Amino acid sequence: MAKVSPVTRQITRETWQAENSPGDIRLEDVEDCLVRDRHGVPLPFRELYQDRKSVIILVRNFLCYSCKEYVDDLSKIPSEVLKDAGLRLVVIGQSAHHHIESFCSLTNYPYEVYVDPERCLYKKLGMKREETFIDSAHPSPHVKSGILVGHMKSMWRALSSPAFDFQGDPHQQGGSLIVGPGSIVHFVHFDMNRFDHMPINWLLQLAGVQQTLDFSNKPKIIHV
Repeated sequence: MAKVSPVTRQITRETWQAENSPGDIRLEDVEDCLVRDRHGVPLPFRELYQDRKSVIILVRNFLCYSCKEYVDDLSKIPSEVLKDAGLRLVVIGQSAHHHIESFCSLTNYPYEVYVDPERCLYKKLGMKREETFIDSAHPSPHVKSGILVGHMKSMWRALSSPAFDFQGDPHQQGGSLIVGPGSIVHFVHFDMNRFDHMPINWLLQLAGVQQTLDFSNKPKIIHV
């Protein structure tokens, strides 16, 4: 069997404009979907965006190494940046609620996290299952691990977890939304594969943040 090299796909400003339209989704179709907090308490999806503009990230599953590294970078967004822009930042996974605490500890993510274990949002929004790959010269700026090392990290986390499960459907893809206040949809991007996250700086800029953040792993040079 011929060896097939993994290929990543990342969006450009032109492709997300062509492929994603806020008019393609209706929040009225998903506003009553229930998400659960880290204590298992349910609340309607609409409560996450009714009172202010929200950046909502739906991830594949909590064991996915590329999702974990994306949320690692989300955790680096200063709270002052969100506050100044009047933004709410929310991550939604599809695992059971008891995985939220460990995922937040692992990623140092300090903002809101919920889960949709029935995948109500994923299904009604029409998010992809399975992955589509095409050639790209724009790899994700947020995934730092190679595929082999990333899979090994995911497997180790699964084996060392107190409750061994996939922490979500491994075939389900995620996406990102900018919505609210009310039922206004400003932007939507549905991931084609595990590397197709919307670059965080682009997402923040579309939500009204003027500052560009540095998510690289390069050491900082301090001039004295």
